Amino acid sequence: MTDWLNVGKIVNTHGIHGEVRVISKTDFPETRYAIGNKLFIFDGESNHHPVTIKSWRRHKQFDLLSFEEYGNVNDVERFKDHLLQVQKEDLHDDLYEGEYYYHEIIGLHVYTNSGLHVGKIKEILSPGANDVWVVKPVAGKKDILIPYIDEVIKEVDLDEGNVIINPMEGLLDE
Repeated sequence: MTDWLNVGKIVNTHGIHGEVRVISKTDFPETRYAIGNKLFIFDGESNHHPVTIKSWRRHKQFDLLSFEEYGNVNDVERFKDHLLQVQKEDLHDDLYEGEYYYHEIIGLHVYTNSGLHVGKIKEILSPGANDVWVVKPVAGKKDILIPYIDEVIKEVDLDEGNVIINPMEGLLDE
């Protein structure tokens, strides 16, 4: 049985030449969306439609993709709200130290360097220069946003399922 990982969600079409507007959930868009790369469009039920990247560009907060197999807006209209996925076995293991796949980080427990259990990572945002890890707190209602920077993230232990942080002033305040 194949394990699938989400790399983005098609939210709309863009123009008339078959481009789709994608909210990206991938760790490495420059690799994942490289021309000639293979992805799969998941219909939400059981079908995976293989596609080959024809073009990729950034536009505002979206990634715009076109596929070799689909050349106009009428071909891709049906893919709105569908997920872009990759097979887990197609991941490359050549990550540098301190680099992780999103699926490895989501679900880890976060502790301060003094041992306080902060919560569990539920999502990763990629708004700009660095990722932001969204933590569902143990206590409280408001999610905690932790920047993925050396000053804050002190240790990531995938085997133990833990992250140790040195919280900046105000980071854990409600």
